[in-house]
Amino acid sequence: MAATTSPTSFLLQNPHTHHVKSSISTSHFNTLPLPSPSPKRISISCVASTTTSVGIQNPSSSQNPSDDRVFNFAAGPATLPETVLRKAESELFNWRGSGMSVMEMSHRGKDFTSIIQKAESDLRSLLDIPSDYAVLFLQGGATTQFAAIPLNLCKPDDTVDYVVTGSWSDKAFKEAQKYCKPKVIWSGKSEKYTKIPAFEDLEQSPNAKYMHICANETIHGVEFKNYPNPKSLLVADMSSNFCSKPVDISKFGIIYAGAQKNVGPSGVTIVIIRKDLIGGAQEITPVMLDYKIHHENSSLYNTPPCYGIYMCGLVFEDLLAQGGLREVEKKNKKKAEILYEAINQSNGFYRCPVEPSVRSLMNVPFTLEKAELEGEFVKEAAKEKMVQLKGHRSVGGMRASIYNAMPLAGVEKLVAFMKEFQGRHA
Repeated sequence: MAATTSPTSFLLQNPHTHHVKSSISTSHFNTLPLPSPSPKRISISCVASTTTSVGIQNPSSSQNPSDDRVFNFAAGPATLPETVLRKAESELFNWRGSGMSVMEMSHRGKDFTSIIQKAESDLRSLLDIPSDYAVLFLQGGATTQFAAIPLNLCKPDDTVDYVVTGSWSDKAFKEAQKYCKPKVIWSGKSEKYTKIPAFEDLEQSPNAKYMHICANETIHGVEFKNYPNPKSLLVADMSSNFCSKPVDISKFGIIYAGAQKNVGPSGVTIVIIRKDLIGGAQEITPVMLDYKIHHENSSLYNTPPCYGIYMCGLVFEDLLAQGGLREVEKKNKKKAEILYEAINQSNGFYRCPVEPSVRSLMNVPFTLEKAELEGEFVKEAAKEKMVQLKGHRSVGGMRASIYNAMPLAGVEKLVAFMKEFQGRHA
């Protein structure tokens, strides 16, 4: 297969998407009457009007997935933009006239150097990252950063504050115990991780090296809508809402995120770190966890996840083409509002346990009034090409992850299915 783009083109092309025909309007959930109970399950499809990203060819094509693809509500690895997948497909065999695939390139060659440099440049544009912050493309997932951060920022006897709002911030705290003296200054465990604390209620340690938060808890579906201003540094795990909205980078010492939810495939971890925090790692720090090593080598100390970084670069291009993160945030808010409204108006048939003011725009957990129906809900949804709706094994219920790449049509179809399922089982 020959490449279909010029070596200098960075535009996403050939989305080849198709509208999904529908006999059920799902644009306004309120106006949908509950169907009469029926032993038969009806097939649900929908049409959503979506805007094609600027610069993408075939402007008449919609962003709805092709007929042979499912709506994938997985928490991660998660759905990717179809335009990005089509672009990667067209370049897989011969990247932009280079005569080889990105998977075959030397990570020290000029071709891959151009890929990683452009990916960083586009990410800096998306998040408006100041020049005094470094961007690192690493491996090992965000979980590896649970150890890397205290190793790079702390001495063994240093105190660190952790705000525990769910499973991932709890795991970060437990890992930090090996390398410093972390303290949980607030935990939502007693209330099953359904809230986020008022910042004025946080009793910060006077000499804490930093405060750690998880900006969006993937499992429990709670999200910080604004961020605390600690006496020390603020460090945030943003794995599941990274690049879903604008963020003031200057408020943070470190932001880190696994790519596999919003910006690429699994295998890439992105760290944004203020440069003055680099260089103070503990002596026991493994070389692969030392930020100084990776910064000095431009994320190329060893062979990086080259193809994953290339895919992240394509996603960054796509997000910029959509108008940047302010436009992306508007789309994400609309999708979340539709889904939460469906839950709220179900008369208790569906329930979201999270306090409304901190409900995640990315991960929507919900339960059924009749728990015995949850298996049937998941099975029937899959038959309608809506997959990965089962909640995390630690909490049960359902979870719909509606990251950037989930089209409006996917959420509308899910809401229509929820309404129809309720009509048969309420």
